[in-house]
Amino acid sequence: MFRKFTKRLIDGKSTTVENHTPSETVIDTISSEEPASGLDLEQFMVADHRHCDELWAMVEAAVEAQDGIGVAVQVFTEDFERHLQREEEVIFPAFEDATGMHGVGPTMMMRHEHEQMRAVIAVMLQAHRAGDDQQLLSQGDTLLMLTQQHNMKEEQILYPMANQAIGGQWPELQERM
Repeated sequence: MFRKFTKRLIDGKSTTVENHTPSETVIDTISSEEPASGLDLEQFMVADHRHCDELWAMVEAAVEAQDGIGVAVQVFTEDFERHLQREEEVIFPAFEDATGMHGVGPTMMMRHEHEQMRAVIAVMLQAHRAGDDQQLLSQGDTLLMLTQQHNMKEEQILYPMANQAIGGQWPELQERM
């Protein structure tokens, strides 16, 4: 079975790869797409959200094609966790230091939601290890709903606030990611 993949690029343009199953090569190509340099904090983090969205689409495609599922799941979970760590270890502490919002405010809620998402991913990984593709996808749908709501809050509230509060530190922060 062949599938058509559309990859959204940072600048909003799309490129299509046709007549490829979700092989390791295609997944590696997408997984290596880091947000471009030259973006501000908000643009970079939104692009990283889209990157994770694309990787989840690769998991779904791999399950549909019954090809490359293990690689797709591994790349998705690793890159998703890397995104959460970028926020928790770099963005959130810098924002909290700049605003004085330690233990309160939007970063506290985002950390709580990150833990919820990690719990769903743990169930997804159990389903994958058990070979239960339907449970993997079902939990993925749950994660997708959580992530969409979470991303909306970050993109509409937290990232603009962070860009304003710590945007001047962005080059140094980006280096730490």
